[in-house]
Amino acid sequence: MDAGTGVELGGMADAVLQPGFIGKEPPPWLRRRLAEGLGGVALFARNVVDRDQVAELTAALRAEKPDVIVAIDEEAGDVTRIDAHTGSPWPGNLALGAIDDPALTREVAGHIGRDLAASGITFDYAPDADVNNDPNNPVIGSRAFGAEPERVARHTAAWIAGLQEAGVAACAKHFPGHGNTSVDSHLDVPVIKAGRAELDAVELLPFRAAIAAGVQAVMSAHLRVPALDPEMPATLSRKIMTDLLRGDLGFEGLIVTDGIEMRAISGRYGLAHATVLALAAGADAICVGGDHADEATAVMLRDAIVAAVRSGELPEERLADAAARVARLAAWSVAAPKSAPDPRAAEIGLSAARRALRISAPDATFPISGPAYVIELQPELNFAIAPETPWGLLAPLAELIPATTGVRLSSAEGLPDALRASLGRPLVLVVRDPHRYAWMANALGAVLSVRPDAVVVEMGVPAAPRGDVHIATFGATAAAGRAVAELLAGR
Repeated sequence: MDAGTGVELGGMADAVLQPGFIGKEPPPWLRRRLAEGLGGVALFARNVVDRDQVAELTAALRAEKPDVIVAIDEEAGDVTRIDAHTGSPWPGNLALGAIDDPALTREVAGHIGRDLAASGITFDYAPDADVNNDPNNPVIGSRAFGAEPERVARHTAAWIAGLQEAGVAACAKHFPGHGNTSVDSHLDVPVIKAGRAELDAVELLPFRAAIAAGVQAVMSAHLRVPALDPEMPATLSRKIMTDLLRGDLGFEGLIVTDGIEMRAISGRYGLAHATVLALAAGADAICVGGDHADEATAVMLRDAIVAAVRSGELPEERLADAAARVARLAAWSVAAPKSAPDPRAAEIGLSAARRALRISAPDATFPISGPAYVIELQPELNFAIAPETPWGLLAPLAELIPATTGVRLSSAEGLPDALRASLGRPLVLVVRDPHRYAWMANALGAVLSVRPDAVVVEMGVPAAPRGDVHIATFGATAAAGRAVAELLAGR
């Protein structure tokens, strides 16, 4: 095919981009680009005040382009954008996997979808279909349904069904699997060392289930899998994106990249070249946000795509196919029936979070004996979690048991003072993945050596229980914090 006109190529290049932006309302450049054919927009926590504001924002986007794809990364667990300022009212994937009731997972995802649809969001970068089979994984963890492939597969399928029944397109991520790695692709290039047989039995199983469930989209992972492609990371690999995902797995929906600005990709290839390589490999849409949420970046990527077609590096047929798949997803989103949010949703989410709690001491009795002192040990949060997202137990417990106080520590430095302050009061020690942080594991041991009566609350991926009473929440959502607070308060 001869390279099309500049207008035609520019229109197709715009169609495959999903840029972010700064602000609580669309800036003039974004409105203008939408009117010119930009295919999608990605919302982040920085764009959110509340649901009414998001609904106004998305209405403004549609005033420029009625079928614009409005995407958000709403896993509704520890990774939330719509509730980044308050914490998610839903249990996350790990908690749902621990309960292991696919009907509940489908119901929760359905409520999330109805909520997003009411705010004008049509595309959710969720669910996380990774099998978290490396307990030291710094970026997946409680975002996964678990470490067992079959469990992850059945809940991935259930989550997709619930979300898409509510009229919001689901996106299984991070293909071909980000669970078996100890490196965060926001920072560097992880490597999955499994052979093809293991990949089929573990990493690929949930994605096969997602495709069988009719998932509208799949998100690529910025990691290397030498058994599939010894040279290129998955996002830039035709062997993985086209030969495996399209060919072997038979996926016909939209392939979207993880944030193209992430260092695992942009650090080596640059934003523009990575975008071209991703499209050539088989990706249909390019997600770009982070610190590159501006018009200059969007224009640079569009121009790089056009130049690559004209130079022959990117076949025009491949770009046209990508733009057509974007258009099909947009049409599905417009046509999908929507339902209003359920006013009982918050109670349903809290009830689910209660079901996820696991107590190591079956004979433990509650309520605790009076106002508590809470020590929260704060880990370094991964890049997928919006930094403003609240978590913990001190606030919800103080609401139910007045005069409860406490402290949050990011190192062991303040621990002696905290222990002195806890004397004569029930002590609650809140941790998050202590198996991944030596300082936190040491602090946990130090506290229990002098306060064996402390109640340990694990709000991350639980390891072996520590202490006489250990409560696992399988995530640090607002719903999880409230559920534990109720338990300790005897509610």
